Amino acid sequence: MDSNIIQKINNLLIEEFEVEAESITPDATLKEVLDLDSLDYIDLIAITESNFGCKVKPEDFNSIATFRDFYNYIDAHTKVKELI
Repeated sequence: MDSNIIQKINNLLIEEFEVEAESITPDATLKEVLDLDSLDYIDLIAITESNFGCKVKPEDFNSIATFRDFYNYIDAHTKVKELI
């Protein structure tokens, strides 16, 4: 996976959710670190769509637990978009 994508994701999350960079690790739980509630998930979807150009289905977040899952999701969906 491209480290630039990971860095961009981390920077966006740090800015948007006001978390410490050290708390974002690949195996950390997205919901716990970002203290996400249902409205925060909507913000996260909007941030993802506007910054990475991929359409996110809200139900896709059911399978995203860790930051690694989130990185892989964005990586896969931006590559799919590039192929179209």
